[in-house]
Amino acid sequence: MGGYEAVIGLEIHAELRTRSKMFCSCDASFGGEPNAKTCPVCLGLPGVLPVLNRRAVELAIRLALALECEIAPRCIFHRKNYFYPDMPKNYQISQYDLPLAVRGHLDLEMEEGPFRVGITRVHLEEDTGKTVHVSESGRIHGSEYSLEDFNRAGVPLLEIVTEPDIRTPEQARLFMQELKNIMEHLDVSDCKMEEGSLRCDANISLRPRGSQDYGVKTEIKNMNSFRALYRALDYEISRQREIMENGGEIVQETRHWDADANTTTPLRTKEYAYDYRYFPEPDLVPLEPERALIEEVRASLPELPAQRRRRFREQYGLPDHDAWLLTSSKSMGDYFEEAVAKGPDPKAVSNWMMGELSAYLNARGMEIGEIKATPSQLADMVSLVEEGVISGKIAKTVFEEMLETGKDARAVIADKDLTQISDEEELAAVIAETIAENPKSVEDFRRGKEKAVSFLVGQVMKKTRGRANPQLVNELLLRELREGG
Repeated sequence: MGGYEAVIGLEIHAELRTRSKMFCSCDASFGGEPNAKTCPVCLGLPGVLPVLNRRAVELAIRLALALECEIAPRCIFHRKNYFYPDMPKNYQISQYDLPLAVRGHLDLEMEEGPFRVGITRVHLEEDTGKTVHVSESGRIHGSEYSLEDFNRAGVPLLEIVTEPDIRTPEQARLFMQELKNIMEHLDVSDCKMEEGSLRCDANISLRPRGSQDYGVKTEIKNMNSFRALYRALDYEISRQREIMENGGEIVQETRHWDADANTTTPLRTKEYAYDYRYFPEPDLVPLEPERALIEEVRASLPELPAQRRRRFREQYGLPDHDAWLLTSSKSMGDYFEEAVAKGPDPKAVSNWMMGELSAYLNARGMEIGEIKATPSQLADMVSLVEEGVISGKIAKTVFEEMLETGKDARAVIADKDLTQISDEEELAAVIAETIAENPKSVEDFRRGKEKAVSFLVGQVMKKTRGRANPQLVNELLLRELREGG
């Protein structure tokens, strides 16, 4: 970036995994008939009172502790006042100057070395509704009309605000991936970015490299994937750098990420805290989490991704690269451990998951929980390779069929007649036939051309449709060529 460095902070919103909404008993699950999951409380009708969801508080404390935050002995809710169609009350119940948790951090590692991202605050609030703009682009500009769905209004929401400790788009992406992974391990959110249950905004500015002052920042919205976060930050860094190098000034504003155009565009002038006219929520008493509750939640914390990576290296003897990939999500790590529990070599299972399985998922845009082959089935297939029943090459064909159909490896092998041939007499007959059909290659071998053996082995494998044990074929072929010479 030449003489400039980026200063990036993230604001992450995660919908909590609760059955009911933040301040009422309405269903908090995703989707459904528009406006069917509403009541007078979440619609903000006159005369109603909110009641705080205890489970949401417990889940918020759960994540805050995992991020090494300090839990406030006393926090209060505020009304954040602004007018927008998806806000039925014209204010959002949130937290302002006394949040639930503060001063945490998340440690991460890259090839360049470790780095720490500070967590400024973790606080609770309610989600807004969903606005659907009826236009070709789906945006408000150019839309004929808009529709409001308040099913999401009032769903428990957790906001995580980082310190401006991030310097590159890659660091930002890694942070988001690890935070999502932590939340999945904690079971505090389903983290489905495509459904809006995990969203991220970014504040970014540039400053001369070596300077400690902050530049004028812009906020970027509408980044609904890790790739979008990376690309939006990368674009915005280039845009701001070009303006500054040409003597221009950055305007503090909120910008919209347009994934199709690969650009950010102005959305509105940046708001300030005083624009929201925060004041304490009069219908909710202060929240004072009991020490016993905090310690109970702390004791219930599961193994987190960083701990799991360390254990995978120590318990299974896996290299760092394997451990990172296998703990990239809770479901990936669970799949690996369920397979290894059946007895196959852990490194062999890891190789199949990092190779064929990951390629299959990436090509189809699938998550591991969507495949048909179970961990037990993968373990059985790996064992069949270890036992020599099928070759590694045949196993690739078998595994793809397993992923597509959910059939056991043995059933696929039987259906396609793929059992590896390791019978010496059977192979000897094929080898003799191959030698007789390829006198030139035999002569080349006798003249010292070792590559001729590879050709002859290939011919044997072709005749057996890849079923011959390649190591045994190689041994028998060499023996026959030498003895025959």
